[in-house]
Amino acid sequence: MHLVIAEKPAVAQSIAAVLGAKKKESGYLIGAGYIVSWCVGHLVELAMPHLYDERYGKWQWDHLPILPDAWQYMVSDATRKQFNILRNLMNDARVDTIVCATDAGREGELIFRLVYQQCRCTKPIKRLWISSLEESAIRSGFLALRDGHDFDLLYQAALCRAQADWLVGINATRLYSLMYGTTLNVGRVMSPTLALIVSREAAIMGFQAEPFYSVQISCGFLAHTERMADKAEAERIQQLCNLQTAVVQSIETKQKSEKPPKLYDLTTLQRDANRLFGYSAQQTLDYAQSLYEKKLLSYPRTDSRYLTSEMATLVGHLAPSVAAVFPYTAGLNLPVNAAQVIDDSKVSDHHAIIPTQSMVHGNLASLPIGEADILQMVCVRLLCAVGNPHTWEETSVKLTCEGILFTAKGKTVRQMGWRIPETTYQGSICGRINKEQTEREYGIPELKKGQTLGPVVASLKEGKTTPPKHYTEDSLLAAMESAGADDAPEDTERKGLGTPATRADILEKLISTGFVTRKGDKRTKHLIPTPKGMALITILPEQLQSPLLTAEWEQRLKRIERGEESTDAFLQDIRTMLTELKATAKPVKGAETLFPSQKESIGACPHCGRPVTESDKGFFCTNHGCRFAIWKDNKFLTGQQIAVNRQLVLPLLKDSQVKLHNLRSKRTGKPFSANLLLVCQDDGSPRLRFEFERKRSGGDAHE
Repeated sequence: MHLVIAEKPAVAQSIAAVLGAKKKESGYLIGAGYIVSWCVGHLVELAMPHLYDERYGKWQWDHLPILPDAWQYMVSDATRKQFNILRNLMNDARVDTIVCATDAGREGELIFRLVYQQCRCTKPIKRLWISSLEESAIRSGFLALRDGHDFDLLYQAALCRAQADWLVGINATRLYSLMYGTTLNVGRVMSPTLALIVSREAAIMGFQAEPFYSVQISCGFLAHTERMADKAEAERIQQLCNLQTAVVQSIETKQKSEKPPKLYDLTTLQRDANRLFGYSAQQTLDYAQSLYEKKLLSYPRTDSRYLTSEMATLVGHLAPSVAAVFPYTAGLNLPVNAAQVIDDSKVSDHHAIIPTQSMVHGNLASLPIGEADILQMVCVRLLCAVGNPHTWEETSVKLTCEGILFTAKGKTVRQMGWRIPETTYQGSICGRINKEQTEREYGIPELKKGQTLGPVVASLKEGKTTPPKHYTEDSLLAAMESAGADDAPEDTERKGLGTPATRADILEKLISTGFVTRKGDKRTKHLIPTPKGMALITILPEQLQSPLLTAEWEQRLKRIERGEESTDAFLQDIRTMLTELKATAKPVKGAETLFPSQKESIGACPHCGRPVTESDKGFFCTNHGCRFAIWKDNKFLTGQQIAVNRQLVLPLLKDSQVKLHNLRSKRTGKPFSANLLLVCQDDGSPRLRFEFERKRSGGDAHE
């Protein structure tokens, strides 16, 4: 019997329906020789530091860097029930083969393999690799199951990525949080992405607008001088040319053509959805994933914009069927040039995002508006991608008036081509998207060289240079995708920050951690760094904020996936970097202004005199270089059932001692009273001990 493990319950149900596993049990379905079960996201994760050593439960400078020799894993309480179900099924004597049917990509492979290993399963693995949940795709996939070992390198790359993120996230976050006295989340991809946003904000803040001028003449069409900085000169030209005649010096007409756009990958879909509707990258991914699970869309987490050669016939049937579904494309008799979207060399794990054949017969009216928008975008993009080129004539005219050169350009469309479905679609939604007016295209009348025009009306035009625009998710995704590309040789693949599947999550983390905010109207929201986000980039070293370096790491993960680099070499570089960060880390000057404490001071630090504040975990000095800290779970005190609270800490800060009553001896159980004394060591670390009236008893505790 085969045990099939999907990533989500909905996917498992689709697979089970095709296989005939109809009987429902707790956590799985069974029938026709198959058991079909599922994970619930990441059932097994890399263990947290305190599971390696209980000391790591406290964030302390001396513990860094935390570099596990052997990695450990954990199952959270929230997912333990389903994990136990999978473990029992894997060890079931009826099961002889495990079929990995998690999402066909790096993260899906990692989700399955960690469960497989944590369950100590050794049964053979087969891999289901499909790009659609349509019944035909599932049946074809099970007829062509691949050996699980074919994807060992994909798993190694996924695990290496997770371990690298753990190392950087745990160590850098603790390092800089301890150094600056506030929680500073640092991430391998998150921090360089924040650096892009902060850099753009700095460029905007430092921008100084400069005025410019030009002169425009109207002679049946509009012509302009070049921009100039001297307003007086522009006024002179305007007065000189007004009501004079202009002479045609040259006319040049060029035939222009614009190829159809490529099909969508996830990033370009997210960008267009943000530009058109204001959907965040995460919203677009969620909508696309839901459409995939409803069998209306192909697998969305792809970085390819092409289809394979075996899909050429499918495209020939699919495109006309898709056009007939929507009122704005029905009856247009659109061309289908399938060869334009076929390129086997540019399809790796998954092909581009396209609608499925099931979509043509689906109940689209019942879809939520967000899903309907994404589905229509993908359908229209398919129709555009297989369309004819958009062609036009561009006419350039040079005129002179009183010896001053003026130029004009005009455009005449000859063939709308692929822009027909795009234009009709945008026309159908123009009321919703509040489409901005584009610059008007002026036609140029028939002219002859040497022809005199006029008298012309001359006018002065004023403008100012504009600063760079704040990032939207559209433009930031483009920047993340191209990071490092300008520095890469032409024959290498693009680098980029993160992957199509992870970029949305990175943006959401930047917002949830308080480093970035979204500001703007419903459709156009800008990503603005908060003061905390700008301060973090100010203090982070180049290694942790360089988009180029992190893009290089992403490229190395790709090489690991292809077997061209070892995971050990990559992780060792990460370990070395973190060790050097700890050794060279020093607070920047003025850190107090970068990260001002928002907490109430409860007293002065007995070591350095700076304020001490309370947090959920204890009482800490706000001086980043001082190590004074009294933890609320201090074992020396809690072992005597002494509550570590303000009533205890206030007199310790003021007098370095506090009288305690009703203590009990661990050896005899008898009550006693004693003074609790506090002495600070050279770095500010507190040492606590009891002092008795007649004799002293041990009990030192380091924090």
